[in-house]
Amino acid sequence: MDYNNKEFWSMLDDLVGDSEIVIDRPKGSRDPKWPDMIYEVDYGYLKNTTSMDGGGIDIWRGTDKKHEIDGIICIVDLLKKDSEIKILIGCTDNEKEMIYRVHNNYKFMKGIYISRLGA
Repeated sequence: MDYNNKEFWSMLDDLVGDSEIVIDRPKGSRDPKWPDMIYEVDYGYLKNTTSMDGGGIDIWRGTDKKHEIDGIICIVDLLKKDSEIKILIGCTDNEKEMIYRVHNNYKFMKGIYISRLGA
Protein backbone atom coordinates (compact mmCIF):
# COMPACT_ATOMS: atom_id res chain seq x y z
CA MET A 1 0.00 0.00 0.00
CA ASP A 2 1.30 3.44 -0.94
CA TYR A 3 0.73 5.64 2.09
CA ASN A 4 2.05 8.71 0.28
CA ASN A 5 0.15 8.47 -2.99
CA LYS A 6 1.91 10.71 -5.52
CA GLU A 7 -1.25 10.94 -7.63
CA PHE A 8 -3.12 12.45 -4.66
CA TRP A 9 -0.50 15.19 -4.31
CA SER A 10 -0.43 15.72 -8.06
CA MET A 11 -4.20 16.22 -8.06
CA LEU A 12 -3.88 18.75 -5.24
CA ASP A 13 -1.17 20.54 -7.25
CA ASP A 14 -3.57 20.71 -10.21
CA LEU A 15 -6.44 21.91 -8.05
CA VAL A 16 -4.37 24.68 -6.46
CA GLY A 17 -2.69 25.57 -9.76
CA ASP A 18 -6.06 25.93 -11.52
CA SER A 19 -7.64 27.94 -8.69
CA GLU A 20 -7.38 31.52 -7.51
CA ILE A 21 -6.17 31.79 -3.93
CA VAL A 22 -8.23 34.24 -1.89
CA ILE A 23 -6.68 35.36 1.41
CA ASP A 24 -9.62 36.59 3.47
CA ARG A 25 -7.82 36.38 6.82
CA PRO A 26 -4.32 37.79 6.40
CA LYS A 27 -1.56 37.24 8.92
CA GLY A 28 -2.19 39.43 11.96
CA SER A 29 -5.98 39.62 11.53
CA ARG A 30 -8.52 38.45 14.10
CA ASP A 31 -11.08 35.73 13.52
CA PRO A 32 -14.59 37.23 13.16
CA LYS A 33 -16.22 34.58 15.39
CA TRP A 34 -13.34 34.12 17.84
CA PRO A 35 -11.76 37.57 18.38
CA ASP A 36 -9.10 36.20 20.73
CA MET A 37 -7.70 34.19 17.82
CA ILE A 38 -5.12 36.04 15.74
CA TYR A 39 -3.99 34.48 12.47
CA GLU A 40 -0.23 33.96 12.52
CA VAL A 41 -0.19 32.74 8.90
CA ASP A 42 -2.27 33.89 5.90
CA TYR A 43 -5.53 31.92 5.73
CA GLY A 44 -7.98 31.72 2.88
CA TYR A 45 -9.58 29.46 0.33
CA LEU A 46 -9.50 28.34 -3.28
CA LYS A 47 -12.05 30.29 -5.29
CA ASN A 48 -14.69 28.23 -7.17
CA THR A 49 -14.08 25.09 -5.10
CA THR A 50 -16.36 23.45 -2.56
CA SER A 51 -15.65 22.10 0.88
CA MET A 52 -17.77 20.38 3.51
CA ASP A 53 -19.00 23.71 4.93
CA GLY A 54 -20.20 24.88 1.51
CA GLY A 55 -17.36 27.39 1.14
CA GLY A 56 -14.16 27.04 -0.82
CA ILE A 57 -11.41 24.58 0.11
CA ASP A 58 -9.39 26.17 2.91
CA ILE A 59 -5.70 26.94 2.57
CA TRP A 60 -2.88 28.24 4.73
CA ARG A 61 -0.26 30.19 2.77
CA GLY A 62 3.13 30.54 4.39
CA THR A 63 6.19 32.63 3.67
CA ASP A 64 8.33 30.06 1.83
CA LYS A 65 8.98 31.57 -1.60
CA LYS A 66 8.46 28.22 -3.38
CA HIS A 67 4.74 28.24 -2.58
CA GLU A 68 4.51 24.48 -3.02
CA ILE A 69 2.02 22.26 -1.23
CA ASP A 70 3.67 21.03 1.98
CA GLY A 71 0.88 18.90 3.37
CA ILE A 72 -2.66 18.99 4.64
CA ILE A 73 -4.39 19.27 7.98
CA CYS A 74 -7.44 17.05 8.43
CA ILE A 75 -9.74 18.42 11.11
CA VAL A 76 -12.83 17.31 12.99
CA ASP A 77 -14.98 20.09 14.47
CA LEU A 78 -17.62 19.00 16.99
CA LEU A 79 -19.26 22.47 17.08
CA LYS A 80 -19.88 22.47 13.34
CA LYS A 81 -20.23 18.67 13.32
CA ASP A 82 -18.04 18.39 10.23
CA SER A 83 -14.60 17.51 9.00
CA GLU A 84 -12.44 19.25 6.42
CA ILE A 85 -8.98 19.40 4.95
CA LYS A 86 -6.84 22.52 4.92
CA ILE A 87 -4.07 22.69 2.32
CA LEU A 88 -0.73 24.11 3.49
CA ILE A 89 1.13 25.99 0.78
CA GLY A 90 4.69 27.25 1.20
CA CYS A 91 4.81 26.90 4.97
CA THR A 92 8.00 26.90 7.01
CA ASP A 93 8.41 24.35 9.82
CA ASN A 94 7.56 27.09 12.34
CA GLU A 95 4.40 28.02 10.42
CA LYS A 96 3.35 24.36 10.23
CA GLU A 97 3.68 24.13 14.01
CA MET A 98 1.58 27.29 14.50
CA ILE A 99 -1.12 25.96 12.14
CA TYR A 100 -1.13 22.60 13.92
CA ARG A 101 -1.62 24.35 17.27
CA VAL A 102 -4.54 26.42 15.89
CA HIS A 103 -6.39 23.24 14.96
CA ASN A 104 -5.66 21.52 18.26
CA ASN A 105 -6.01 24.38 20.73
CA TYR A 106 -9.72 23.86 21.41
CA LYS A 107 -11.53 20.94 23.00
CA PHE A 108 -14.15 20.90 20.21
CA MET A 109 -11.64 20.78 17.31
CA LYS A 110 -8.73 18.44 16.62
CA GLY A 111 -6.57 17.96 13.59
CA ILE A 112 -3.77 15.84 12.20
CA TYR A 113 -1.03 17.01 9.88
CA ILE A 114 -0.15 14.85 6.87
CA SER A 115 3.15 15.77 5.29
CA ARG A 116 3.78 15.55 1.57
CA LEU A 117 7.13 13.88 2.34
CA GLY A 118 8.67 14.75 -0.99
CA ALA A 119 6.00 12.94 -3.01
